[in-house]
Amino acid sequence: MFLGQHHLTLEKENRMTVPLLFSGPLANGAVITQGFDRNLWILPSSKFQQLYQRISSLNIADPKARILLRLLLGQACELVTDESGGIHIPQTLREFAKLDKEIILVGQGDYFEVWDENLWQEQESETRDANANSDRFANLVITLGTA
Repeated sequence: MFLGQHHLTLEKENRMTVPLLFSGPLANGAVITQGFDRNLWILPSSKFQQLYQRISSLNIADPKARILLRLLLGQACELVTDESGGIHIPQTLREFAKLDKEIILVGQGDYFEVWDENLWQEQESETRDANANSDRFANLVITLGTA
């Protein structure tokens, strides 16, 4: 499971070294794609296949479904992790996410996001707004289950 925040430096050739906690779940393959925000998503191949199954069942006559397919599939690229846990970020995705030297990996459970440090600071400021969060999430039913 991908959890927490990890501060990294983007190396030469758009390479980043994934933290050991994150590299294990990627050992059987991974996919990188554009996220909904100005960020990137990295998913283990098995999770990307699950995502693909869900979105490929959408009605392609719906213009929104086609845009979603283009966004997630049209920008996707299989990743290869080298022996030291490094992965290469394609230049087009780096440009989309405006990745500079300092980047942040943000765990999202089944996948993790890659953010430019400055863009993440803006996003984090929004997510830390307790008053806004009360309003945003008031209609969600969030339970921890029963024991």
